[in-house]
Amino acid sequence: MIFIRSAERDHSGIYTLSVKIENMEDKADIRILVVEKPGAPTAADGYTIQKAEELPKKTNEWFMVYEHNRRPHCTVSDLVMGNEYMFRVYSENICGLSESAGFSKNTAVIAKTGLVHKQAAFKEQDLSHSPKFTQPLVDRTVIAGYTAAISCSVRGFPKPKIVWLKNKMIIGDDPKYLMQNNQGVLTLNIRKPSLFDGGKYTCRAINDLGEDEVECKLEVRVHSADKKEEK
Repeated sequence: MIFIRSAERDHSGIYTLSVKIENMEDKADIRILVVEKPGAPTAADGYTIQKAEELPKKTNEWFMVYEHNRRPHCTVSDLVMGNEYMFRVYSENICGLSESAGFSKNTAVIAKTGLVHKQAAFKEQDLSHSPKFTQPLVDRTVIAGYTAAISCSVRGFPKPKIVWLKNKMIIGDDPKYLMQNNQGVLTLNIRKPSLFDGGKYTCRAINDLGEDEVECKLEVRVHSADKKEEK
């Protein structure tokens, strides 16, 4: 057995064990990968983006914009004209989110257009529309025992009722699941998933004008270290 005290990323690599008996020799290689939570975003594969209102009302509350965004850029919608926003970004890897976040250098002011409002007949009726998902669920692979989340976003008026399903069965008040709805950004948190939590997850939005749904596949894998312990 070999022990690595206070393992660091630099300790990753291929280790070779050589055994010699007189003129006979045998060798075995083992590849060790040391991982940890990423630092503030600089060159990560995935990002979590959040927003907070600065002016005219500073609430100090952060709301989810995107989770597991794999591109180095994104477009933020549903911002209120006349408000000012600050953004922060977490990088993400297999161990979770980075301890610290990167903040936008400047705030974003959503300027008012200054157009004269012309009241039209039945305008309130035009505002009503059936639910429509603007950001789908994305297939994910997670590690058993590590809390995971899937998310999407939806628009609709009147405000749609949200229903989460697993393998076409409605998820009730199971304490394993935490359902969140922040300004149309829908998140399903799964506490310490096991292999039995894998499957097809569906998010359905319903109002008086119709419904829409998105779905994804969630695969739960056992961490390599856990497999060795089982053996």
